[in-house]
Amino acid sequence: MLQANYSGFLLEVGTDEAGRGCLAGPVVAAAVILPKDFTHSFLNDSKQLSEKKREALRPIIEKEALAFAVSFVWQEEVDRINVLQASITGMHRSIEALQTTPEFIIVDGNKFKKYKDIPHQTIVKGDAKYLSIAAASILAKTYRDEYMAKIDKEFPEYQWKKNKGYPTKSHRVAIAKHGPTQYHRKSFKLLPEQLKLKL
Repeated sequence: MLQANYSGFLLEVGTDEAGRGCLAGPVVAAAVILPKDFTHSFLNDSKQLSEKKREALRPIIEKEALAFAVSFVWQEEVDRINVLQASITGMHRSIEALQTTPEFIIVDGNKFKKYKDIPHQTIVKGDAKYLSIAAASILAKTYRDEYMAKIDKEFPEYQWKKNKGYPTKSHRVAIAKHGPTQYHRKSFKLLPEQLKLKL
């Protein structure tokens, strides 16, 4: 059972990101402030849910949230500042874009930088413990998946609609065969040594 609140503050925001381990596309972060009485029967960490359930939850979260925001950190910026900094930057931008200023921030994971003078707490596996972080994980994931499906139409050979930019074998074989696109992260190891051979 996910908990509604960590800090006791009414305006507690949960924040999370999606796409850190991908070879292509942006890191997408979201921030969500839920009403204190919010409940939902299958809201959970986005990784535990089917795509269908995530898609069903997205409009519910957007309608019920006191405030939410989503931000994209594009692959060029990920390459420039590194993926951890991109995740934190994305979370900061999402919090900045909220219509309501939160009183407390809860963050999925164990790394975060202070945002303004708002107190925060990092929570390992927070997306499986707190409703607002789970909600943020769902928004980040669904917005990112939607974007990857869109650019899949431009480069269908990489199968981004299916693999979402993650380093699957078929994705790496496609990189070896066709080379990287402008959507690939150049700072990432796109190919293991054995796939650098001409196929």
